Amino acid sequence: MTETISHSDRIDGALHGLFIGDALAMPVHWYYDTKALRLDYGEVRDFLKPRNPHPDSILWRSSYRPKNPAADILHDQAQYWGKEGIHYHQFLEPGENTLNLMLARELLVFLENETCYSPRKWLEHMVSFLTTPGNHRDTYAEEYLRHFFSNYGRGVDLLQCGRRDEHHIGGLSLMLPLVVYFSDQPDVARTRGLEHLQLTHGGLLMSSWGALVIDLLLKILQGDALPEALESTWQEHYPGSGAPVFLSLFDYPDQVVVGRHYSSACYLDQALPATLYLAAKYHDRPEEALITNTMCGGDNCGRGAVLGALLGASSGRAAWPERWRTGLSNPPPEIF
Repeated sequence: MTETISHSDRIDGALHGLFIGDALAMPVHWYYDTKALRLDYGEVRDFLKPRNPHPDSILWRSSYRPKNPAADILHDQAQYWGKEGIHYHQFLEPGENTLNLMLARELLVFLENETCYSPRKWLEHMVSFLTTPGNHRDTYAEEYLRHFFSNYGRGVDLLQCGRRDEHHIGGLSLMLPLVVYFSDQPDVARTRGLEHLQLTHGGLLMSSWGALVIDLLLKILQGDALPEALESTWQEHYPGSGAPVFLSLFDYPDQVVVGRHYSSACYLDQALPATLYLAAKYHDRPEEALITNTMCGGDNCGRGAVLGALLGASSGRAAWPERWRTGLSNPPPEIF
């Protein structure tokens, strides 16, 4: 147990890490060609502005047409869908967050204002935020949001609009603020976190991996060292399985582990082991961890948010250089 880092310090580190991990990766989000990533941006060590063209963008084959005006979440960004080379986050400035983390911040604001958590009230808040023009300038809305609002536009009850088989790592960033907020009540944090996750990201895979991340984060926030917390949490969730495979991969280049051993894409069964690999290898080098994650490409925003939260919880405020903390356009609100 580490006694020198207070609980409030760990909370600050975790919340800032959540947003920093996403903001750092944002300009090179979903670059699967890491050579092109490095050619376009060099080594990403600071917050940068994204630019077009994005060589790996799939917006040209993505679409969303709201069932009615009340389900419009793209607003003036809709004109860029269906076009080649468009960067997913083309209008964001250095230090801004993607839409997933904007929603995570909205959840923190919601908790601060409401002082309690209601799934229905949260979804009403989320709907209001996303359907109000001008609340964000992000071009991309992930598949789970398009599915949710397609259902919403058809009149489906809010609590039933989410996908029942979602399995993308981005969903974990949506629940982590709730886990941190209730971290002094671990049972409440776990129950509320999983309940919140299921609102948009349903299915057994999401809930089982989500439970592991919640338990791991709570242990670290309570003072357990990250490597030991990871091994003990893994054994609790997978008894008798031995050490996870990713702990044996430290001698490989990071872009081989995150890219070949594990896909760099968003799918949780690959993305979370890749994230835990980086957390374990760089547990005492959080700044290097987020830079490495960013340069591995793929869904580096989804991985980066979870990675930042874990490493920030482990090292507290000291995890993050001042240029990153002050460079966030919309840092997490001080909720404690």
